[in-house]
Amino acid sequence: QVQLVESGGGLVQPGGSLRLSCAASGRTFSSYVMGWFRQAPGKEREFVAAIGPSGSITGYADSVKGRFTISRDNAKNTVYLQMNSLKPEDTAIYYCAASLRSFYGGTSPDRYEYWGQGTQVTVSS
Repeated sequence: QVQLVESGGGLVQPGGSLRLSCAASGRTFSSYVMGWFRQAPGKEREFVAAIGPSGSITGYADSVKGRFTISRDNAKNTVYLQMNSLKPEDTAIYYCAASLRSFYGGTSPDRYEYWGQGTQVTVSS
């Protein structure tokens, strides 16, 4: 069982940056693939980024590649999402998720067993 708590969301101007954090409970954090997803009003939840258990492999949605960076600190049971060059279309609730399935199995939200409550990111001038 893993409990996830996101933080770091807020209001930022276009072109600005935010760093999201996701703190996990439990002693097996380093066994999980961790992902970030987002959901805008009226839209389906979509994949943003994922990182393998050791942190050596990462993957990104095309819409955020080159702007967002996912990382993790297994000693602190925390995963991060550094978001740079933010755009209004990045506005959404951002969710952290954990999965024991293979990193290479795809990016569907259905592959993730545990979810945080979400944190709001709003990009607006």
